[in-house]
Order: sequence, then structure tokens, then C-alpha cells
Amino acid sequence: MPATQLDQLKQFTTVVADTGDFESMKQYQPRDATTNPSLILAAASKPEYAYLVDKAVADRQTSGLTGTQRVEDVIDHVLVNFGSEILKIVPGRVSTETDARLSFDTAGTLAKARQLISLYEARNIERERVLIKIASTWEGIHAAEVLEREGIHCNLTLLFSFAQAVACAQAGVQLISPFVGRILDWYKAAMKRDYLGAEDPGVVSVTQIYNYYKKFGHTTEVMGASFRNKAEIIELAGCDLLTISPALLGELAASTEPLTRKLDAHAANSLPLDKVTFDEKTFRLQLNDDAMATEKTAEGIRKFSADIVRLEQLIVAKLA
Repeated sequence: MPATQLDQLKQFTTVVADTGDFESMKQYQPRDATTNPSLILAAASKPEYAYLVDKAVADRQTSGLTGTQRVEDVIDHVLVNFGSEILKIVPGRVSTETDARLSFDTAGTLAKARQLISLYEARNIERERVLIKIASTWEGIHAAEVLEREGIHCNLTLLFSFAQAVACAQAGVQLISPFVGRILDWYKAAMKRDYLGAEDPGVVSVTQIYNYYKKFGHTTEVMGASFRNKAEIIELAGCDLLTISPALLGELAASTEPLTRKLDAHAANSLPLDKVTFDEKTFRLQLNDDAMATEKTAEGIRKFSADIVRLEQLIVAKLA
């Protein structure tokens, strides 16, 4: 029987499940899994996952904390409950996101990342199996640089621009998650047209980042994320990792059409690329000059922050 496109993809790209749904992970057998506030909120609102929220509430009854500190503490335990269960399914790593409202707070991000890792380690889960997700702001990238030196590995998310990617590589972060589909969304709305295949602006962006990293020997892993269609995944076959929703994993698993490698580290070595560097001033200017990246980063932070607030409201209701 011919190999499915999913099986073909796994030959040269690490497949990651972009979901908080355990059954999907068991079905498609990804190596890693990523979560974000929206996915955790959606999962926590389902009856089959309520026990993970209820356990966090029950376990922290005697924490001695009150008010917002108590709610924040319970949410940290909810996130780690989900992550711990995911790590029973996937053989690799889970990404757990910091509070998006800390995106411009380096000290706050550091404190939250260390707290989450301490909770995992209290459950005998090695920090090598956890990636702390942080928004790709200048403050977030600086926090990640500090954390990486402490052996706390990071996944820089809400990444939409070359400047963000280069700054992450300079900081030595473990992994970045450029958002392919959200880049496409912006260009479709702005240019009033659709994009197909290799011309997809999200595909173009990730291809540029991947080739640059490989050309100049950056060890930061590239994980394409936020796909809108299967064609985007096919065009990025060969990327270090791709995090894919259950729906698109299903489409890949249902097809046996040939899938060929599009991104290749060896081929990138011969490309005529110039090396660049960014300090804080040039980073902020470059990001400001990129309307798409500025708008999508800000929008992503707002949406993830709103979902954290909704998760807080769910916890407050249970505590009451």
C-alpha cells in the first residue's frame, strides 16, 4: 500500500500536533505537541478534560494564596496538568505558553517560565521535554536568551518577520514558530487576492528564514505553524518541524499522492544570502516598517491575552 502524505512528510520533517486534544495525538502519533491559551481554553471547556482543571483547583485548595495570585497559581497547574498528560502520549516535547500579557515584561516572563519549569520538574519531568512558549517581542526574545543560558528551552511564537527570526537566532533560542496562515490572512485581506503554492506569503517567509538559518549555521529550529491549507504544508516539506492541526493531519493521512522535499539545508548553503544582525533599535525599526508583522504580532498578543482572561473566569467560577 502506498505511503500516506503524512508518512512521507515524517521522513524529513518532524510532525508536531497543534492541539490540546489527546485523542488526536494518539491517532496521528506526532513526536511533539504544542499548546497555546486558545487550545487549552477550548480543551478545558470540554467535559472529557474537565478533570484536569478540577484536579488543579482541588490540589491548590491549601496553597494559602488569595485573589488574583490564587487564580494565577491554579492556571499554572492547569497548564502543567495538560502538558504532563500530553507527555504521556508524545515521545518528544510539549510547548507550554507563558501569559501573553507578559509579552512586554522581561522580568515577568522570566519568573513565569521558571515557575512552569519548576512545576514540571516537581513531577519528575525533565526540562529538556518542555519548551516555554514566549511571544517574539524584543522583551520576549531577551527573556528567552536568559532562559536558554539556564537550560530552559524556549519556543518563540507569534513570529511573523525576518527581523524577529534573526533576533531569535542571535539569542540562541531553541525553536521558533513562524505563523504561516496568519501571514497569508493579512496579505489576502490587504491585497484583495488569493495566493497559491510557493507564492503564499507565509510559505515565502518561512522558506527565507529556513534558508538563512541553514546558510549561516544557526541551530535554532524552524517550526512552521498556523496552517490554513494542506498546500502550505506541502510547500514547506523539509522544514525542521511543522505543527499541524488535527483536521490537516487527517487530510495528509487520507492522501497517498507523492510528497517531495521542498526545503533542504544542503541546498541553502549555496544561496547568495547576506548575513545581518539586529540590536534593539534596528529590530524595533525593522518590525515597525513591516505592517503585517506589527499588526499580526499585536493581534496575536491581544487574542491570547483575551483567552487567558476567559480561562481565569472559568477558574474563578470553579473556585466559587
